[in-house]
Amino acid sequence: MSTIAAISTPEYAGGIAVIRISGEEALTVAERIFRPFGGKKVAEMEGYTCAYGLAYDGEERIDDCILTVFRAPHSYTGEDIAEISCHGGLYVSRRVLRAALENGAENAGPGEFTKRAFLNGKLDLTQAEAVMDIISAKGSLELKMAEELRSGSAFKKARACSDRLMRILASLAAWADYPDEDIPEVEPENLVPELRSIGAELGSLIENYDSGRILREGIPAAIVGRPNVGKSTLFNALSGCERSIVTDIAGTTRDLVEESVRLGDIVLRLTDTAGIRQTSDVIEEIGVKMAQQQIESAELVIAVFDGGEELSEDDRQLIKKINNKKCIAVINKSDVPQKLDVQEIEPQFIQTVYISAKDDQGLDQLRQAVEEVCQVKKLSENSLCAANERQRECISAALSSINEAIAAINSGEMLDAVNVLLDEAQQALLRLTGEKVTDAVIDEVFSRFCVGK
Repeated sequence: MSTIAAISTPEYAGGIAVIRISGEEALTVAERIFRPFGGKKVAEMEGYTCAYGLAYDGEERIDDCILTVFRAPHSYTGEDIAEISCHGGLYVSRRVLRAALENGAENAGPGEFTKRAFLNGKLDLTQAEAVMDIISAKGSLELKMAEELRSGSAFKKARACSDRLMRILASLAAWADYPDEDIPEVEPENLVPELRSIGAELGSLIENYDSGRILREGIPAAIVGRPNVGKSTLFNALSGCERSIVTDIAGTTRDLVEESVRLGDIVLRLTDTAGIRQTSDVIEEIGVKMAQQQIESAELVIAVFDGGEELSEDDRQLIKKINNKKCIAVINKSDVPQKLDVQEIEPQFIQTVYISAKDDQGLDQLRQAVEEVCQVKKLSENSLCAANERQRECISAALSSINEAIAAINSGEMLDAVNVLLDEAQQALLRLTGEKVTDAVIDEVFSRFCVGK
């Protein structure tokens, strides 16, 4: 493979920038542009050592730098790596990169360093995918999940299940191929407990997939309610800024206002909506229809009610509309005398929270309610789960084939059919770990990476 180079730190002005060079000619390229103080040649440096010196573009000095050498196979990519740490100006780092490219290196593509680590056996595919999850983690629980995958936990569990399937397949093949040998006959009913056990192991990897996806991508959420219950005030309180206009005039919010909001370990892709009520105002009616559409598309609905007023017919209609959604009831205006009959509210919702949005009171309770509804605690207790749709599809395919094999055994099908189904399950697990995967899939996985990683 060619020798590649890229800036591995964010391309912003900062204290330091790192230009990474990897490949058979990495040290040769580094030697052409880096001159260590003391005269020791780059080619003579041992792995895991550094040298201080100057970076040059031809005979023009660029910057004083530190060169770090990692020798194959004990490096991130499994190849020789030279990393040049220079001052973090955009111009300086790009000049050093350009010098590397002009002296034998090629531009690295997105994720190409990690792709080489995978191809050279330093990482399995699930570990490689976890690298980007570590980089993009926005909270401690996301980081914990990514670190679990980066440590190889998913691979080990999938490999253990694969090995168990392989033993079953081997026993089926031996019994079928050598009927004259003294090989014990495979009893189909004895396979079922083992297959169910394997299925349970795989099922645990996708059990928390939706909760894990919520942590990584954020959950589409909508704040809804009739006019003047405090939706926009709550939206601004959660956003930390005045994103929505707040007045005492009913129907002020007519368009959708969106913001990403972090509540503990959950990111809400939050939408403030128009007050839902019957109206003859043409423009407000459009806003109401948009609010109703948001209810349909949101994965979490935060329904706001005015604690200082009795429940209205508009409130009751809203409750009926959202009773099949994942919802949290927010009783707002807890700072005023309460008139709302909460007995009509609480039985209809998973969680009910009492707040004063204008005073920022009760927001911590709202955070706890969101985390409970989204099962964050359950996820934190078992953080190992499929990290993306590719992994979920592979595990689901394996689990489906195993369940079909169990059904085939129970219905008295020939063992040949069972063998085919278990082989399909085995192939799905090999696709999961990357042991049997097409180049197109590999390219797709790494295309989502940033350049330099």
